[in-house]
Formats: sequence, C-alpha cells, structure tokens
Amino acid sequence: MWLTVGLYVQEGYRVPQFHGKWPFSRFLFFQEPASAFASFLNGLANFVMLTRYKASVPPSSPMYHTCIAFAWVSLNAWFWSTVFHTRDTDVTEKMDYFCASTVILHSIYLCCVRTLGLKRPAFANAFGGFLILFLACHVSYLTLVRFDYGYNMAANVAIGLLNLFWWLGWCVRNQQRLPYVWKCVVVVLLLQGLALLELLDFPPLFWIFDAHAIWHISTIPVNVLFYSFLRDDSLYLLKANSDILKID
Repeated sequence: MWLTVGLYVQEGYRVPQFHGKWPFSRFLFFQEPASAFASFLNGLANFVMLTRYKASVPPSSPMYHTCIAFAWVSLNAWFWSTVFHTRDTDVTEKMDYFCASTVILHSIYLCCVRTLGLKRPAFANAFGGFLILFLACHVSYLTLVRFDYGYNMAANVAIGLLNLFWWLGWCVRNQQRLPYVWKCVVVVLLLQGLALLELLDFPPLFWIFDAHAIWHISTIPVNVLFYSFLRDDSLYLLKANSDILKID
C-alpha cells in the first residue's frame, strides 16, 4: 500500500484510496488510531456524564429511565465505533453503522417522550414500536439484501433531519419558559454542522487525522453539553411534578 502511495505522490498524483479508504499509519494494532482514540474518548465522556446524571437526578424524575436508556445506547455505539476503527471487518463495519443509526433513532424517541409522551404515553409507546420496526427493516435490508452505502447515508440524513427539526421546534417554543434549552439548540446545530466535515474528504494529515477523525474529536464536548441539558431538564420535570403534587 505504502509503495503505491509513494509512487502516486512521486508522480504528482493525488493520494489514492484503497477499497474506498485512505491509507493510515497504524499504531500498535489500531488501523485508524485517531478515530479509534476519539471514539473511545466519546464513550468515556458519555460514561462520565451518565454517572453524574445518575448521581444528581433521582429515578422518580419522569425522563430518568428514557435518558438512562439513551446513555447506554450511545455507549454501545461508541464501543463499536472504537472497535471498527481499531479493526475494520465486515462485522465491525456493520455494527458501527447500525449502532450509529440506533443512537439517532433513540434521540428521536427521547424527543418524542419529552414533547408528547409525558402526556400521551400510549402514543410514545406506539411511536417507539414504529422506530424499532424501522430499525429492524433497515438492518435486515443492509444485511440480507445488500449493503448499500448510498441508501444507508440517505436514511441517516433523513432521520437526522427529523431529529434536528423536532428538537429545534420544541426548543423554540419553550425558550422563554425553560432557559436551559439553549444547550439543546447548540447541540443539535453543532452535530449537523460538524457532520459537514464528512464532506471534506481529504487525505489524512500526518497519515493519522482525516475528516472523519476530526469529526469524532469535535463531538466529545457536544456529549457533555447534551447530558447537561438532560440533567437540567430532568430536574425541572421533577420539581414541576412535586409542585403539582403539593397543590393536589
């Protein structure tokens, strides 16, 4: 691979990709060390913030269990992202892609529960069932029919935009009543903005940092801010429920 890269560069051509991937300098057994390490740090940030959330929010908060489930889904996704960037195989690639889609879908479910499900739990349960069915069909098609990268990208963009506009719409409607929603606004806008890094497909800097690795590095503080929003919102709901019970 490196002999081919050297010949291309020597003759003044662009650095080639191999099976659709840039050449990376390995570190120990890590095929893409920057992306693997950044994925691990994202997972670590999720775990630390999950621990802080559980320490400050009691289980009686209406959103507690949904937020905890979201945290574990996210941890699972970052685990497989770390594994995939450490060792790229057919199985690890699929697990990375499928778990990433699961996080987006669970964020949509989280938004559904927060905006509608607290007053209409039956609707939230039905919508959650629909999301599970969609994920099952999505995974089945990519696994049993063919692994279509274009379809997978289009599907993730579509559910990502639904997630973006649903959260933004709720935040705009509640910005006066809930001053902490600015955190959620920043998170969803940053995630969409940082996703544009994926379009900057350039050869790895120092044969380590490509656009995907930089994207993973950039999302680390975003995790912290989103959990801060979830904590503030869960405590607000807990207080609101307590005030209602006092009135009753």
